[in-house]
Amino acid sequence: MKLIIPATTSNIGPGFDCLGIALTLYNTIEVEEVGEGIGIEISGLGKDFIPTDDSNLVYRSMLKCFQKVGYRPRGLSIRLHNEIPIARGLGSSAASIVGGIVAANNLSGGHLNREELLELAVEMEGHPDDVGPALFGGLVVSNRDDVGVHYVQTPISNRIEFMAAIPDRTLSTEKARAALPDRVSFGDAIFNVGKASLLTAALIKGDMGAIVSGLEDRLHEPYRIKLIDSLEALYLDLGKHGLNNVFLSGAGPTVIMLSEKGRKADEELFRKVVQGHGDGWEIKVLEGDNKGIRVLYD
Repeated sequence: MKLIIPATTSNIGPGFDCLGIALTLYNTIEVEEVGEGIGIEISGLGKDFIPTDDSNLVYRSMLKCFQKVGYRPRGLSIRLHNEIPIARGLGSSAASIVGGIVAANNLSGGHLNREELLELAVEMEGHPDDVGPALFGGLVVSNRDDVGVHYVQTPISNRIEFMAAIPDRTLSTEKARAALPDRVSFGDAIFNVGKASLLTAALIKGDMGAIVSGLEDRLHEPYRIKLIDSLEALYLDLGKHGLNNVFLSGAGPTVIMLSEKGRKADEELFRKVVQGHGDGWEIKVLEGDNKGIRVLYD
């Protein structure tokens, strides 16, 4: 089988650990059950340093699902092609986890439903805001508590465009989380509750004016942009040019400008400002993906 898994952007300003959107950038996994042994081949981004042994994340995710359903494959041939940049805040690990779990579930007879697949993916990823949209597509609002994972999925408007400025350096999620404070003020908490609520409603409605206002955050972005000097400088420069419709994708360091498709002046200004910060930035123009993971059979 062949699986196509979308990149994701999470947090989206104030929606820390609860908002995520699938994007039109994809990793591909081809899996076949074979007579014996494990063979992993990798092409595309990260091919020179992603492991091809049993520590590979796609393979480990498959094992997690096999163990869950009590299935033992004879052998596996796994071919990975990566277009999602690694450790840039665009959900590369979520794509590997979701792809591996869905592949294993289908190989073993499809015993797990959508909710069970999500629960298993969250066990591995730690939070649902990336794996949710990778599975279901669109905008996913999610929450994890003692009962389990709760989510609502809704399509994202095709009028919305995501311009991603991707730096040539990485930022690990562990380092980004370590930069966050143990406590925040009551005022900042109230601020983010209001902004996240406004942003969610605006994304569903497609209200660009409210989206821009709703992107403000006080819980994670102010701390994370200071981890990389070039990132903080770019963020400040974008603000000086009136481009306030930007946010850190996931834990960063990718910066995304969310705007209405066709606003060429804003697109050109964003590109100009980013390019003014050196050659180490790649810009990709993306849209929302409303399908999530696809599974194709020969």
